[in-house]
Amino acid sequence: MMRRTFPIALLLSAASLGAQTPATPGYSPAAARTERDLEASVTARPDTGSARHHSHELSKESHIAGTPAQEHTRDYVINAMKSWGLQTEVRSYDVWMPHTTEIKLWRVSPDTLSLELAEGAMPGDSTSGPAFEKIIANGYSGTGDVSAPVVYVNYGLIEDYKQLDSMGVSVKGKIAIARYGHSYRGIKAREAEKRGAVALIIYSDPADDGYVRGDVYPEGPMRAETGVQRGSVMNDNGDPSTPGYPSHPGAKRIPLSEMQVPHIPVIPASYKNAAALLQGVRGARIPQTWQGGLPFRYHVGPGPVSARVLVRSDTATSPFKHIFDTFGIVRGSEFPDEIVIIGGHRDAWGPGAGDNVSGVVSILEAARAVAAEVKKGWKPKRTLLFATWDAEEWGLLGSTEFVEDDSLRLEHGAVAYFNQDGAADGPHFGAGGSPSLRPTLRDVAREVPDPSGAGSIYTVWRKTNSVPDSAEPEMGDPGGGSDFAGFYNHLGIPIEDWGYHGPGGSYHSQFDSYHWMATFGDPTYAYHAASGRVAAAMVLRLANAEILPYDYAEFARDMRVHLGTTQKNAAAKKWTLDASALSASIDGLEHAAIIFAAARDSVLAKGSPSKAVSTRTNASLMLVERALTRPQGLKTRPWFRNLIYAADEDNGYSNMVFPSINEATRAGDQALAQAEMNDLATRFANATDALNKATAALR
Repeated sequence: MMRRTFPIALLLSAASLGAQTPATPGYSPAAARTERDLEASVTARPDTGSARHHSHELSKESHIAGTPAQEHTRDYVINAMKSWGLQTEVRSYDVWMPHTTEIKLWRVSPDTLSLELAEGAMPGDSTSGPAFEKIIANGYSGTGDVSAPVVYVNYGLIEDYKQLDSMGVSVKGKIAIARYGHSYRGIKAREAEKRGAVALIIYSDPADDGYVRGDVYPEGPMRAETGVQRGSVMNDNGDPSTPGYPSHPGAKRIPLSEMQVPHIPVIPASYKNAAALLQGVRGARIPQTWQGGLPFRYHVGPGPVSARVLVRSDTATSPFKHIFDTFGIVRGSEFPDEIVIIGGHRDAWGPGAGDNVSGVVSILEAARAVAAEVKKGWKPKRTLLFATWDAEEWGLLGSTEFVEDDSLRLEHGAVAYFNQDGAADGPHFGAGGSPSLRPTLRDVAREVPDPSGAGSIYTVWRKTNSVPDSAEPEMGDPGGGSDFAGFYNHLGIPIEDWGYHGPGGSYHSQFDSYHWMATFGDPTYAYHAASGRVAAAMVLRLANAEILPYDYAEFARDMRVHLGTTQKNAAAKKWTLDASALSASIDGLEHAAIIFAAARDSVLAKGSPSKAVSTRTNASLMLVERALTRPQGLKTRPWFRNLIYAADEDNGYSNMVFPSINEATRAGDQALAQAEMNDLATRFANATDALNKATAALR
């Protein structure tokens, strides 16, 4: 669908309401000059030496959520923020999070072989080896001791099982073995269990992040043959025993049978161990796209290879663990109940230098930079929260419990949430989030130098991605899979994230270490510092704005593109959905956004508005994206209230736009798809009403 344009007369009418767009949207000229000077000061403070020190200290040991080592990271972050003069807070939650206590894998036919699951020590890597490596496991795996023939299921996607069905191959009563990639591992576990598999083995294939992609660790950044990707296999957000409400002591807990966790053993494996199983598998020939990078021809099976999988946990003895979120706080001077939050998770499956010590380092450097200004007597207009979350790796537990715990305050006053997850493990900048905040991030990126020395982050970003002059760098949509989910998917709070990335195979392994990072990921720590500079500027840009700088014209234009995609999905089923109401409501939002921006710029061009005007205007602005949520949520997943973006329920990592409509389309329910389209049109009308009220408040 082509983008619609408004008549020239309408655009001229909007433009006539105000003067030329200010250099810094949301700021009067004098306030903009002050803000730019402040941002220049704070972005000069994050440095490579400090970033390196934080990284080294936070990745000295494997710090899995619920362990004493993870409590060490809590103490480190709190002590650092206290030393800079910030007010601090720690919140704890009691979550259902069983830890695996024993895990084993054998090949039991045609011969018997006990497979070594440990990743082992690497030359030069001081945090590898038996002294540092915790048990290899998938979080929330079911338990059991099972033996069965092996069936290779490619990536374990829904479409892969359809292919197996066409080949006459079933995993019922079998042990499925799947490659990591192309979907969230919890979806792989769900689909294997749904089809009757008695266990699932998930391995990292060398075609995806091993020697096929480059030299392997320690000679290069890619996954070594013993490298193992751990990770959660729960299909839920937050503590699975307290769905939708916080996990305080005494909270009502649902039984295990109702939790969205696997009930079969699910274990991670290296491609060395996968080869020991797959090489002997015969049976049906595979489609060519199923061939991985191991040096033999893959087959589906079943047989003649059988395996035995054993998983035990502390579910019966001590399934509940304490987790801890930390906060550094700067209270706002004018609008203390309006909050700007930046956060990232502290927990990891190993040392976690990339995922997510790098994100924590970015937050710490931003906090240190802002704290220096506070020491000089400066205060932000809005309250700042520098947060680090616990147990993200298990299913976004720490951030979700916080959102559910503090939902009323967040719904009323949260201006934005900025997420830092894997902020620096390579040289290539990328970003994503709510379309309403993308222009602000691009503007900040124009002001921060890129570590390459080739210009600003924005300039290098454009050049690296060969962006034409008529376009902007592509930015990702907020589907799910990280700590922004509670803020955006659940409450409709605008979010943004960014970071530097590069090729690598250390993800979720013991080799995501300081040595890997200092050798391959970010040897100079310049990219850690750069992410921290962007973080410092972004929190201040939102914290000090006189009128919040959301861009709902860009938001509406993105929505029109998504409507086109949605109509194509319906057309593929030979449906004709009536999109006229939704299309008109998106047009109405863009119209209102143009009118609002012109009015805002006109008011600000004359100087700073009164506090009363700012308060009323910003209160209405914060309701625009909240209006695009639905209290009862998606029909498939009530916790997901946002009707614009959600993680794909059949993939987990992929993003789904207009999920209420597109899920109904995928399910083949045309009447429901039409009803959801009409409902969304009403939500857009409500969002437009909030924006019109913001314009009225300005006047």
